[in-house]
Amino acid sequence: MNGDTGFWNWDHAAASFPDILMKFLTVTLVVTVIGSIIAAVLGLAIALGRRTAPRPIAAIITLLMNFVRMTPLVVQLLFAYYVFTTVSPLVLGIVIIGIHYATYMAEVYRAGIEAVPPGQWEASTALSMSRGRTWAAVIIPQALRSTLPSLGNYVISMFKDTPFLMVITVTEMVRQAQLYGGKNFRYVEAIIIAGLIYLVASYLSSLLTRRLEKRLEYTTA
Repeated sequence: MNGDTGFWNWDHAAASFPDILMKFLTVTLVVTVIGSIIAAVLGLAIALGRRTAPRPIAAIITLLMNFVRMTPLVVQLLFAYYVFTTVSPLVLGIVIIGIHYATYMAEVYRAGIEAVPPGQWEASTALSMSRGRTWAAVIIPQALRSTLPSLGNYVISMFKDTPFLMVITVTEMVRQAQLYGGKNFRYVEAIIIAGLIYLVASYLSSLLTRRLEKRLEYTTA
């Protein structure tokens, strides 16, 4: 091949790029999007459960949440992979990474709920609103408004953690780069391209998150 400068070979870079980019579009983004939806919904359910459930149930929820948060994601993936052998590794990976990040998002929701002024509860009571309607129409919307930037940061973190799925045989960008390197005995180009795609996507996502945060600050000022 031409374009070889010793450390870097442009032909290998060009050859590896399409396959790596395709894995970004078909695997990495799918895991991030669906995993984020699972994490956001489950995280809110955990936060509400800890806040509204009877004390024994809330204590169990907190115990399980802390257990998930304090064990490595890789360990959780491997455990689930060897236990649920009939489930697709990709589906398993999406669910586990969603559950893992739900425990972190739950803490964000909790902080957002506690930041809602007590006067909002009092106003809802004065208007004879039911507890369920107060949560749905007053508390949760205000909590979400203040937590969106932090939730966005966790989505970015989840995106960067998708390479962990290779331990359960899911072929995403980094694994695809490794496969290309093993086949052609050139790892540098493929690994760097995968890293650059992560860098660009993460940077653009962080800009969007920062812009959203400033917009929320402007609208609440």
